[in-house]
Amino acid sequence: MQKVAVVTGGCRGIGLATTELFLEMGWRVVMVDRDGPELRAAAAQLENVLPVEADVSIPEQVDRMVAEALAGFGRIDALVNNAGVALFSRAEGTRFEDWREVMETNLDGVFLCTQAAAGALAETRGAVVNIASISGLRASTLRVAYGTSKAGVIHMTKQFAVELGERGIRVNCVAPGPVRTKLAAAVHAPEIISAYYDAIPLNRYGEAREIAEAICFLCSEKASFITGQTLAVDGGFDAAGVGLPALRRDAAVAAD
Repeated sequence: MQKVAVVTGGCRGIGLATTELFLEMGWRVVMVDRDGPELRAAAAQLENVLPVEADVSIPEQVDRMVAEALAGFGRIDALVNNAGVALFSRAEGTRFEDWREVMETNLDGVFLCTQAAAGALAETRGAVVNIASISGLRASTLRVAYGTSKAGVIHMTKQFAVELGERGIRVNCVAPGPVRTKLAAAVHAPEIISAYYDAIPLNRYGEAREIAEAICFLCSEKASFITGQTLAVDGGFDAAGVGLPALRRDAAVAAD
């Protein structure tokens, strides 16, 4: 029986890369997104996919999403909670409505989708992979809502792993560092990109495909005894801490 993955936020960036990798692995994919036109355009380029337009922050739409997935493909072996929004502003200037928008999608969405899919995942002894962020592991400027939502996702991963483990469901989390996407290219000025490169030991942004590799690994049987974990796929960004750019400059001077 062909395995089936549900990927939210599946029509662009990390979600699309994950969808494409699952397809290469021989899985079928339920692509979920609230942007209907973009979703249909992406799905039209692929085979063995089922596009489902849904907003993961709305319980009724999440229930429908799971129902359509089961009606279309008959089973769910993996759920990738990738859908998210990023609104950046200083803590004292963050509007409550912006805070709620971030929490509703990034945190409520993970809760609702995991809860709704748990019954189907128990039947296949499947896996959940939540997409957090390095911003959920370390604080950063302008991320009071985004970073807090992703920190919540990391802890929720542990909660669901503990409670769903007895049903054979594994629940893990991937925390990407800076990733080269169209969104990053649009909002990251050259000086920001340079600062990130200085702070990342591998000295570059990640690629969406590299994040997808980690996601698909955690969904696979190769990760059959891994649950409740958060894997930072960040080029060493979280490990580096402070001082690395200065040390690099000193090393360059010494080498000269």
